[in-house]
Amino acid sequence: MLRRPLGKTGIDVPILSFGASSLGQEFRQVSLDEALRSVQVALDLGLDLIDTSPFYGRGMSEVLLGVALRGIPRDKYLLCTKLGRYDLGHFDFSAKRVAESVDVSLHRLGTDHLDIILCHDIEFVPMQQIVDETLPALRKIQASGKVRFIGFSGYPQKIFRFILEQAEVDCVLSYNQYTLQNTRFADETLPLLKEHGVAAMNAGPFSARLLTNAPLPAWLKEPEEVKAAARNAAAHCAARGVDIAQLALQFSLAHPEIATTIAGSANPDNIRKWVDWASQPMDSVLLDEVLKIFAPVRNIGHREGLPENN
Repeated sequence: MLRRPLGKTGIDVPILSFGASSLGQEFRQVSLDEALRSVQVALDLGLDLIDTSPFYGRGMSEVLLGVALRGIPRDKYLLCTKLGRYDLGHFDFSAKRVAESVDVSLHRLGTDHLDIILCHDIEFVPMQQIVDETLPALRKIQASGKVRFIGFSGYPQKIFRFILEQAEVDCVLSYNQYTLQNTRFADETLPLLKEHGVAAMNAGPFSARLLTNAPLPAWLKEPEEVKAAARNAAAHCAARGVDIAQLALQFSLAHPEIATTIAGSANPDNIRKWVDWASQPMDSVLLDEVLKIFAPVRNIGHREGLPENN
């Protein structure tokens, strides 16, 4: 697995990282065996940065991940978890909860330190609290040695400028906004991150199944014209003998200024397939054809969180 530096942190990360949200049964029921095998396969194949959150499965993802990592030397993997979001509508970014959340995550994951911790989906709260209270509390925890690097995550691109103009962080995570259909993260935010020396992480190369051949979930928020373009693009790829998910993953992995792209599954076969795709050259002709299909709906997304944060 190719690796890139994570900004100025001094660590290198795989260009493809393992997302453990599926271990929390966010999308389907998962057996204990599937959870354990998926983590082991990810590590065996070089996906040694693992991303989770107390929100995923309301703690289940962290618990199962902690079980899966037992007996594996701590220097063989990097752990990224989050805080602040604990249920669909439950957010708490107070300094008191920050300290509690870090300790709970450490216990669930069976470790004495986290490599990265992110404020999770900050667009759902008045973001000045993140600047004034949450990040200062995280810096104190960082000084204690429980956390190596700190940052924040979210969907609207506006959040990145808001925070970076007022505070210093080590890394950020954007999701579903550097894909075949939506490149706002690269267009709007990467230059800002580079200016501030902040590492860029990307999640959701398949854009919540939009860029796959799987049936689109009922909860998918993208407009109908985006869904229609995605179905057309998938059919076009299929006619060329290519799974659109392969092209989508290769496209997200190719950006040299994005340190890592996170994809998650509790199916070990999916992880093996992604690693195989990552090692293959991208079909540039097919890519151009697919980008033309998406051109009329390029960078069209949806709103997340508070209106003022979009």
